[in-house]
Formats: sequence, structure tokens, C-alpha cells
Amino acid sequence: MTGDRLLCALLSTFLVTACAAFATRWLGAWTRRAILAIHLVGSTLALLLALCVVGWVLRGQSVFALGNWLFVDALGAIFVGLVALVGFLTGAYSIGYLRNDLARGDITVKSLSTYYGFFHLFLLTMTLAVTSNNLVMMWVGIEATTLSSVFLVGFYGRKTSLEAAWKYVVICTVGVAFGLYGTVLVFSNANAVLANAQTAMLWTEVVQHSMALDPATISIAFVFVLIGFGTKAGLFPMHAWLPDAHSEAPSPVSALLSGVLTNCALLVIIRYAVIASKAVGPHFPQTLFLVIGTLSIGVAALFIIVQRDVKRLLAYSSVENMGLIVLGLGLGGPLGVGAALLHTINHALAKTLMFCGSGDITMKYNTRDLGLVKGMLRVAPVSGFILIVGALALGGMPPLNVFISEFLTITAGVKAGYGWLMAICTLFLTIVLGAFVRMIGGSLLGPAPEGMPKGDVGVLTLTPLCLTLALMLLMGVHVPTPVARLIAEASETILGIPAPPPVMDAQAHARVTKGAPACVPDRLKETTCPKST
Repeated sequence: MTGDRLLCALLSTFLVTACAAFATRWLGAWTRRAILAIHLVGSTLALLLALCVVGWVLRGQSVFALGNWLFVDALGAIFVGLVALVGFLTGAYSIGYLRNDLARGDITVKSLSTYYGFFHLFLLTMTLAVTSNNLVMMWVGIEATTLSSVFLVGFYGRKTSLEAAWKYVVICTVGVAFGLYGTVLVFSNANAVLANAQTAMLWTEVVQHSMALDPATISIAFVFVLIGFGTKAGLFPMHAWLPDAHSEAPSPVSALLSGVLTNCALLVIIRYAVIASKAVGPHFPQTLFLVIGTLSIGVAALFIIVQRDVKRLLAYSSVENMGLIVLGLGLGGPLGVGAALLHTINHALAKTLMFCGSGDITMKYNTRDLGLVKGMLRVAPVSGFILIVGALALGGMPPLNVFISEFLTITAGVKAGYGWLMAICTLFLTIVLGAFVRMIGGSLLGPAPEGMPKGDVGVLTLTPLCLTLALMLLMGVHVPTPVARLIAEASETILGIPAPPPVMDAQAHARVTKGAPACVPDRLKETTCPKST
């Protein structure tokens, strides 16, 4: 199967699984078994297809589909893999988590079909956002993630959950509207240069002609894009929705919001930053990245240290880590950009572990208040150990994966001549470490409450956590060669290093050659189409 068919199959899998999940609510007594079977098959198949798409990119071929409206290069492949992997891990954790909610009477059997339907719809919209080559479709994909995930944020129907859901949808919709303004400005300017509306919509085409775009227009457009999509990425000062939504959503959904959704919005910002760097020069977007990144780290660190709710603490940690990624992009160079992309992967894994682990805390103690959670390591030894390791990872302790990317970011900053800025950021990171050490000492260690039954919450929730922990340790000890290759090639894309010409599908080639006979490149034999005259 070719890369374009694999990509279409991946999107179709999410869509079919979501529709089938919604339909199971009318199966009566068979609803629970049917929804679990559909969810497991859909999640597993989606992961396999995503890995195949990533494998196709690793073979040196960018993937184009649907007339070039969909596009996956090395940069996109990182995020496609993250969506599918984190979706699989959180989906597996959801089985045990929702079983506990069902046993306690917090939800009904029909609620399962609602949850899993929107869960896979959420994965579909995120995948669409990171694979869109059409500038307008990028915005549509990000906006669609809000509409598909808001029902998951308000899943429990409590007053606080519904309030968080409304806050989430209002702030993100208004914020992403700024992203639409930026999109329209880039498209209108590209259309004036290319004199072809269809071509001016495609990111791959706009990038090739970026130096002909108007610098003033692109500068204004990038500011709109950074504000708009930065809202969804949880960057300061547009992060106000994030603590409430993350804390009120079911724990697996919080992991998706923190580990994947914020990264999807970040990818769109990176795509526009590449255009801005060529049209205006790299100094302009990098300066904005440095300012926003540093402020996000600093403000989040100050909020983290005073949090008593474990999920709000993790939510502000997301703001801090997204700021660190943006900081790396602002530092520039292969080391800074590579560290940012590596931190994107490491943060996604760490937040998957910790937000799902916070679900274990809720199931065991029936509270998220760290002041009431005591002796987790004694009450639930395996869950407690996993949470300790995850907290140390987010605090930046070696040899865990987050430490590696944080260290590379600081090193890139020092090499770029920002030693004073790195000293400030290191201070903020030390405050974050102190917050997680306090969490470990106050809630995970020490004596357990009297009368608290001992025993872990179950194998269904522990297995995904152990698998995530293993991936984190692997990334901390040795970054796998395929991942390192993707990061290196993606860094070249961001930095504007020339890459081999893309292989287009038949529809795209016919459009570009404007009437020349279409030729379908044979990717397996590496044949190329004849050049038009």
C-alpha cells in the first residue's frame, strides 16, 4: 500500500471507529462489549497505520494525498506518530479508568459510547490538523479539535466540568479566530504572488515562493498566527483555559489535551514560522519565540509552586514545557530546533504518564487534593513508584527523557550567546523541580492514612503506564535511530535547508504542469516524472 493510501486509511479508521462507537448506544445489553471491541480494534489499527506512514517517510518519501491537500514530511511524521501513540496509550488506560467510573455510578453504559465516539473523533481532528497541507484546512483542523474535545472536557456533567468546557470552547474559539486572520493574510499575499488560488492554499507551494511575499504582511500575519494557535498550544498569556480544562476532564483526556493537542497547534505555528523566516528573516519569529517561551516558563513555574490540585499542577507544567519547546525554536540552529522537537516527544510521553497516573490517585483516594493524598507508595506501590519516576522526569532529573531535551535546550542557548537568559530559565526550572519534589515528599511518600485499603487499582490501568514508563526510559538512555532521523530531517525543514523535491500525486502533478500529461511517480522504483517544457 502506498503512502497516500496509508494516510487516507488512517483518517478513515478514526472516522469509522468514532461512528461505530456512537452507534453502539442502541445495542442494549451488548453495548459495553461492542464498544470495547470497536475501541481496541480501532486504536490498534490506527497505531499500525500511523507507524506505516512514518515508515514511508523514513524511506525518504514525503506523503501527499487527496490532490496535495494532505501532506506528511519528517516534521509532520513526528506529530502523526505522537497522535497515534498517545491515543493508543490513553485509549488503553481509558478501559480500566472508565470501568472504575462505571462501578462507582459516575457514568452509565451509554456514556461509554459517547466517550469513545468523541475520543476517536478527537484523534481524527488532531491527525487532520497535523497532516493538512492546505492552509485553510490547518485552521479548520485546529478548530475542529475544539468542537470534538469540548464534550470530553464536560464529560462528567458536573457544574465545574461544564464551566471548564464553556471556558475552553469560548477562549479557544476566540483565540483561533486570530489564527484565521493570519491565514487569510498569508493566503491573499500568496495568491497575489502565485496568481493561482488553489496553489496559494498549499503550504508546500507557499514555502517555495516565500521570499517573494511581502515582509510587512507576513510579519502581521505571523503575529496573528502566534496569538491564535498559541492559545490552543497553551502559551502565555493565552493559557487561561488550560488549567480548568485539564483538571476537569477525565484523566486520559487530560493526557491527550496536554501531550498531543498542544503539540498539534504548535506544529501549525512552526509551519507558518518557516514561511515567516524566509519572507522576513529568521530574527523576527525567533525573537517572538524567545519572549513568549521565557514568559511561559516563568509564569508557569510561579503558578506550579502553589498548586494543591494534582491535575492543575500538571496543567501548569504543560504551559512550562510548551514554553520550553518554543524557547528552543527561538534559539534556532540545529541544536536548538532539534532539542525543541525532542522535547515535544519527551513531554508528550511524560504527560501521558502523569495525567493517567493522576487517574490512579483519583480512583484510590477519590480526590485530587495533594493535601489529602498521603502515602501513595505504601497504599498502591506500583502506581506510587510510577508517579515518583514521572514527577522526577517532569522535574528534569537524569537519566530520564525530559532531562536530555532540557539539557540540550540550555546548551543551545549558551552556544547561541544567551547565557543570561538560560540562567533565568534554569532558575525557573529549579522552582518546577521543587514543586514536584514537594509533591513526592508530601503525597507519594510517608505514612498512609488509617483505614485506607492497600493494593493497586488494577492491571488494566497499570499496563499502559508501565509501557509509557518504558518508552520514557528508552528515550532518556538512547534515542532510537528512526526518531533521531526524523528529528534531524524535521530540523532541516524548519531551518530552511534545501531538501529533495517532493513526490506529488497524479492530480497535483497535472495541476502544477498546467495541462501536461499526468504521470504517476513509481515510489518503489524511484522513477520521476518528466519535466514540463
